[in-house]
Amino acid sequence: MPLRFSKMHGAGNDFVLIDRRGVDAPALDAALIARLGDRHRGVGFDQLITIEPPRVAGSIASYAIWNPDGGAAGQCGNGARCVAAWLRRVGEGGTVLRLDSPAGSVEARFLPDDAIEIDMGVPSFDPARVPTTLTRGAQGYALDLDGETLRFDALSMGNPHVVIEVADVAAAPTARIAAALQASPAFPAGCNVGFAQVIDRHRIALRVVERGAGETLACGSGACAAAASLIRARRVESPVAVDLPGGRLRIEWPDPDAGLRMAGPAAFVFEGELIA
Repeated sequence: MPLRFSKMHGAGNDFVLIDRRGVDAPALDAALIARLGDRHRGVGFDQLITIEPPRVAGSIASYAIWNPDGGAAGQCGNGARCVAAWLRRVGEGGTVLRLDSPAGSVEARFLPDDAIEIDMGVPSFDPARVPTTLTRGAQGYALDLDGETLRFDALSMGNPHVVIEVADVAAAPTARIAAALQASPAFPAGCNVGFAQVIDRHRIALRVVERGAGETLACGSGACAAAASLIRARRVESPVAVDLPGGRLRIEWPDPDAGLRMAGPAAFVFEGELIA
């Protein structure tokens, strides 16, 4: 049977969504995921998202996230908004939805300005939760890369993030540094690498190179990680507007013990079928 899917994006971060809740749910393997992810011979996406039955009472659905290389991802804020918008479009749920993500339960709320707000949970700066084998110092982390000392922060938003503050995000050597960090044994599960430039106390510019996907137009969990890191370092204050190549996300984290909230768009592109 043809494989039905929806193509969506959140601030340019694009997804293929597949409903796997029926009895005839399609089987997915790394080869099929790679075929779908090929932007020339398939559909193309930053991540593939499968919508699954809920795992926890009170949730409307669960979802899993897959990178184009077939590897699983732990969290995706832009993807969570797209899942919420997809469920609402098919007539499921109201203005507030509870979803089971790979990293735990998340709440999605539809706002009056058509944005969707996701409660992304409390960021964890515990090295074991990132995970990283490095020891955190007073100024964050330091790692020698090709004879150069790279200083950065690292935290978990349900998936591992490195945050590097730069003077000019447009000129940052994103590919070289991200490749070195993602291949480093210091990050046994890999890492997403964000390059953040502080514009003012409530605005940053950000580029993110995602593990298994490369640089994307937007990364929701990466925006949350960058904002949390810079708020914690007192470089910015909540709320923070995060400008990514694909658009702007709004991050609020007024209390370090509270869940971090991210708001942004979710857009439908087209519906389709993959013919075998």
